Amino acid sequence: MVEDKQVEQNSILDMSKIKAAVEEKLHTSKAQDKKKQISKKYVLTGIPGFDDLFEEGIPKGANVILVGGTGCGKTIFSLQMLNYHATQGKKCLFMSFEETEERLIEHMEDFGWNPRRLIDSGNLQIKRFLTSDIYYDDNDDEGGVQAMIAKEADSQIMDLVPFTIVDQDNFKPDIIILDSITSVASTFLGKEQSYRSYVERLFRFFGELGSTNFLITESKMVPETFSPTGVEEFLADGVIVLYNIRRENIRESAIEVLKMRGVKHQKKIVAMQITDNGIVVYPEQEVFGGIDGK
Repeated sequence: MVEDKQVEQNSILDMSKIKAAVEEKLHTSKAQDKKKQISKKYVLTGIPGFDDLFEEGIPKGANVILVGGTGCGKTIFSLQMLNYHATQGKKCLFMSFEETEERLIEHMEDFGWNPRRLIDSGNLQIKRFLTSDIYYDDNDDEGGVQAMIAKEADSQIMDLVPFTIVDQDNFKPDIIILDSITSVASTFLGKEQSYRSYVERLFRFFGELGSTNFLITESKMVPETFSPTGVEEFLADGVIVLYNIRRENIRESAIEVLKMRGVKHQKKIVAMQITDNGIVVYPEQEVFGGIDGK
């Protein structure tokens, strides 16, 4: 009789353990599903401290302007982000109108990254373009741009030539950096309407491609405007500003998420440092007061 009671008690205990184990597994599974769902919708940069400025991340497929003055770290920010994603197995493309492929590779190596391995793996491509590749169609009174553009059967549709984005190995990037939109704009001197049309088509193309895109833009050290004409920041889903702030005889680095459609983010300028290993952002360390725009 005592043994029967003991067996019954052990069965109750066992069932409690089983129930607890099942509930824990379900909870873990739901948490993992939620994490997967978030990761499908948002992109992280992998830059220490910067992602903490967002509640969830940068919307996947967004077009983001990365703006700042000379030496503020725009290229480092971009390369560090590509290094992070390519290491995670994502396809990454750096489109440069300024520096050569080799110089950019060496720049990455200066921070201890291994871009050549990522290139060999097929996860990273760095391509150099010349602004001379951008020319005007003499048959178009408006000076229609055919920079990296091919007309399709429908003369009203223009699109980027596939080999600039998707090569013979079917490389379709998840992350694209364009460095810089300022260089592209300089080719349109005196052709503002043509440039606006080009930028609109460029943004539309990136949107259809499904990649998350960062377009670097040069500005003053403390920007008053955030793109060459203003149309870029209007079309963009997000604007990230990097500062090289002068305080008396020294300069301090800082960063701000000025705009990011559809997501919650901190609205403050915070400290940033360029270290031997790349950029580090300090989301709790606000930068304010005494800013010199020179």
